[in-house]
Amino acid sequence: MLDLARLKALHAVSVHGTVGAAAAALGYTPSAVSQQIAKLERETRTTLLERRGRGVALTEEALHLAATTRELLAIMERAETELEERRGVPAGRLTVMAFASAARGLLPGVLAELARRHPALDARLSEVEPHLSVDLVAKGVVDLAVVHDWDITPLATPPGVDQAVIGDDLCDLLVPEGHPLAGRDAVRRTDLKGERWVSQPPGQICHDWLVRTMRAAGCEMDIVHQAEENPTLIALVAAGLGIALLPRLGRGPLPPGVVAVRLDPLPMRRLYAVWRTGAARRPAIAETVRVLQEAWPEPGPARAR
Repeated sequence: MLDLARLKALHAVSVHGTVGAAAAALGYTPSAVSQQIAKLERETRTTLLERRGRGVALTEEALHLAATTRELLAIMERAETELEERRGVPAGRLTVMAFASAARGLLPGVLAELARRHPALDARLSEVEPHLSVDLVAKGVVDLAVVHDWDITPLATPPGVDQAVIGDDLCDLLVPEGHPLAGRDAVRRTDLKGERWVSQPPGQICHDWLVRTMRAAGCEMDIVHQAEENPTLIALVAAGLGIALLPRLGRGPLPPGVVAVRLDPLPMRRLYAVWRTGAARRPAIAETVRVLQEAWPEPGPARAR
């Protein structure tokens, strides 16, 4: 009989594309994943991975076996869901993914509250970008993900994935103290022509949304500095090197030298919880969504120093 842990390792490589990424998703070391697949190759007397440059590729036999494993994992999920549903309480392992600012600003409190209410529930968090985590939910790699979208780039969920709104994350324009806009109660997008910006790199949802939004207002942006992490962007604003538009979630208190100004109309992104339709009856899913919604902060004032 084939070993389920080894099949999971192969399935993870098929989903994530590399042994290293599969190991990170499973919480193993890359060598442990390689060993599991090597044992599976011996059990099946089949070559499953082939070297391709510095990486690996699944053989045709491995692809068929990974597809069968996905079906097997779906059957196991249904069995676990039915058992947990009969018990009526959240229990077992729950894998959760969230993008960076939600992982920092929302999930710690939610996970702590779940642990307090339901000691039999083992919730585990990984930080992943929204466009990746929705696909991982659909493929059965993760149980639930916290994702977001913007008004001009709505969230697209594949068939078999359900969603619930968590809340709306408001955004503020951040400018250096002493900037001409720092004393304004509100500014419009057309007031920002000719400004120097700091932003996340191209390809990230927030960057693409910002460029498209400002372009729609007739403003071609001059992005002079790029960084992935919000604290770095805020530090660049504090140094007087540009302005930024950042959501409030996970941002923390602004440092000296940075002023938040309301942008009119007020931009926002919407957060969702997403999970597979087949797992919707699982008490752990329903309870996690409920705690996420309960934990969502009430909007505060846009302006802060």
